[in-house]
Amino acid sequence: MKAKTIIIIVITALLTTFLVINNDAVDFDFLIGAPVPVSKLLVIGICVLVGFILGFIVGRPKKTVSSYDTEIEKGYQAPENKSSLSDEDRDYIS
Repeated sequence: MKAKTIIIIVITALLTTFLVINNDAVDFDFLIGAPVPVSKLLVIGICVLVGFILGFIVGRPKKTVSSYDTEIEKGYQAPENKSSLSDEDRDYIS
């Protein structure tokens, strides 16, 4: 197993243990209305899930498009012989 896989398994096991230990009810106070008794397990679980989703969205690599890729897709043909010079260019160089 790779180290990354082992770390993910350990973190998942620790998180699961933490959630199971904290299963008592707490009063969750919304902005409007009276406090509602909600399980700590539910509150922490939802916060962790939202954190993972936001971290995935923010941390994923962006797609990079280069002009070279688009030219290949368009079927652009590069000049066959770039070293060929016109007579005027040869006169100027020499």
